[in-house]
Amino acid sequence: MKLQPGREAVVRVAVATLWTSPEAVRPVDRPALTAGADILTWVSGLDTDQQVGDCVLSQLLLGERVLVSELRPDGWARVVAVEQPAAKLDPRGYPGWLPTEQLTPVDPSTDTGTDPPLVVDSTVTGLHAAPNGPEVLPGVVVGTRLVPAGPARDDWRPVHVPGHAAPLWLPDDHLVATSAEAPAAAQALAVAQRLLDVAYIWGGLSAHGIDCSGLVHLAWRRFGVLLPRDADDQAVATTPLELGAERPGDLYFFARPGRKIHHIGIVTAPPGNRGERRMLHACYRRRRVIEEPLPADRTATLVGAHRV
Repeated sequence: MKLQPGREAVVRVAVATLWTSPEAVRPVDRPALTAGADILTWVSGLDTDQQVGDCVLSQLLLGERVLVSELRPDGWARVVAVEQPAAKLDPRGYPGWLPTEQLTPVDPSTDTGTDPPLVVDSTVTGLHAAPNGPEVLPGVVVGTRLVPAGPARDDWRPVHVPGHAAPLWLPDDHLVATSAEAPAAAQALAVAQRLLDVAYIWGGLSAHGIDCSGLVHLAWRRFGVLLPRDADDQAVATTPLELGAERPGDLYFFARPGRKIHHIGIVTAPPGNRGERRMLHACYRRRRVIEEPLPADRTATLVGAHRV
């Protein structure tokens, strides 16, 4: 099977980066462009300015579906990330460019729909050729959905992996079953708290590097809740609260006067008696995920609290 415009494909690497255009990538981005997509090496090679380069739009996780709209002979595919809502950009999902080597056609034999998918709950894990065997695909992150390929054996679970003919294996306790029940806000907050100190990467959506709206999207994605990718769209998709009624796991939104929402954080404590507030967020200024009281300049741009 080959990739074809107008058909769906799936991501075959642990984390694929969605780019504004093939021409926008920089020499420092090379590790993220390979067939193996070494995101950890890529992130570690970025300086603080490169961490916020606007060439990155988002990231996609192993097994995530895209709609291919164009294939270029130089190895790039224009796609729509259909699992990342972005209504203002494209009603089908988030548009951008991926290296074709990081995609593979949908395999109907592993997409039967009879087995409910599993979700990676470990912050970062790896997929192996056999139980306790060599690692084949490192860097798989929390929130990744995998299709089971049979029962667990010796505390290892086989899963179907795009681009691999034989099942790969990971520790069974790194996975959880999907649930139709909506998570409590505190559960999503607990996932986000595991990403404290992860590097801030503009457009990042993984435990290797993440941005403010990516942190929110990924925390709820772990529980099967599909929030939009960008902060302003996340505000539209959630329920406003009166300031003062927020509780841990709710969301704070920030905007400058007359401008659209530019930042989001996750509430970590009820507001204090004098209105003091705390949040967990991927901080552009500090270039990492932090938990802190809202400083005065953040409070001045706080435009609302919302609940998922």
